[in-house]
Order: sequence, then structure tokens, then C-alpha cells
Amino acid sequence: MIWCVEDDASIRDMEVYTLRSTGYDAEGFSDGEAFFNALKVQIPDLIILDVLLPGEDGIQILKRLRELPETADIPVIMATAKGMEYDKVQSLDMGADDYLVKPFGMMEMISRVKAVLRRCRKEEKYQHVLKNGDLLVNLDEHTVVADGMRIQLTFKEFEILKLFLSHPGIVYTRDQLFNIVWGSDYIGETRTVDMHIRTLRQKLGHYGDLIETVRNVGYRMEASEK
Repeated sequence: MIWCVEDDASIRDMEVYTLRSTGYDAEGFSDGEAFFNALKVQIPDLIILDVLLPGEDGIQILKRLRELPETADIPVIMATAKGMEYDKVQSLDMGADDYLVKPFGMMEMISRVKAVLRRCRKEEKYQHVLKNGDLLVNLDEHTVVADGMRIQLTFKEFEILKLFLSHPGIVYTRDQLFNIVWGSDYIGETRTVDMHIRTLRQKLGHYGDLIETVRNVGYRMEASEK
């Protein structure tokens, strides 16, 4: 997943469209507040970060990212205005992995994204992590860690948790959960979902409280305030 933090909607939409059209998952954010709210749920593979943003600027955001252990190693490409040599130098000094000078071409952006991902970590080995507070689900390693402690889940419990973390706040009916996790060809009952939700809540401890029962509908997982 690649995130683009850019307040100009036309530029942001073009970045996201180009990344998706070349095979990357991508999302766009207009400011630092929306970006950091999303970080509570998921850690991206790479960030394209504009320097000139409303409120907290890109340099300040980069500084915060590098100070937090869970985000310190995320590759960051800074987008700087033409002629702003100080922004480029400051970005690199603060730990940016590369920079783009506006206006830049979309193919140049893709080239730099590929180069940074190759340099920082092998793309095919990059660890994809879903996050909710200090609840971390590593999709590559198929592991779950809550507050630093490893939690053992069954395959179905893991799949339910992965679905919730991938779509925070979204309500799933029992039928939807059953069809997504077990498959439409599976012979069973939707109350199987209830049993797995119950054991999942127990195993997750206080994070289990974030899995909310929506009466007469199904279940959803809220974002942690942490």
C-alpha cells in the first residue's frame, strides 16, 4: 500500500490513479490529520509526502514519522516545490529516502517509487502490517501481536480479524462474514461466526472490546483510541 499526502486534489487523484494503474494499492490524504488517523489502522509500504500542506507541513510530519518506532522505517518520498533547495536538503536530513521536484511526471514518480522500494526493502519480501492501536497483524508472517505479546489464532479467527482491520468501522452481517471467511460452498451455519467472534474477543483481551455487535445486523471493529 502506497499513501499520497497532497492537499491539491487534482495532483493527489493523479498520483493515486497512476499508482493503481501500475499495480500498486494506493490511497490519498489531504492533510496530516487524516493521514495520522489512518496510521492508527494500517502501516503503508511507502509514503509520497508533499512539503507544503495545510496545518502540519510535510517536514513536521516526516519528523513525527521518524520519531515513532512503528513508522520510523517507512520509506518516504518528499514532494518539494521547484527552486526550494532548502526543503530538499531538510527533507533528506530528516530521513527522507528520496524527493520529487514539482511539477513532476507520473512516470518519474513510479520510477522513484520502484527504486526506493528496491533500495529500502525487497518489494516481494516487504512485510504488510495491519494495525489498530498496538494490535498488529502481519499478513506475510501470519502473526498477531497485541501490546507486544504474541497471540495464537486459528486460521478462521485470523481471517476474521484481518477483514475487520482492513475495513475499520464497516459492519458485516453474519452471512457476509460466513461467505467471505468460510466460502459460499461451505456447509454450515452462520452461528459458527458467533462462536468464532466470541473466542476471538477472548484471545484479543481488551482489544476484543473493539469488536462491536450491531444488533440485528452483525459485527464491526472500531479503531482504537490509542
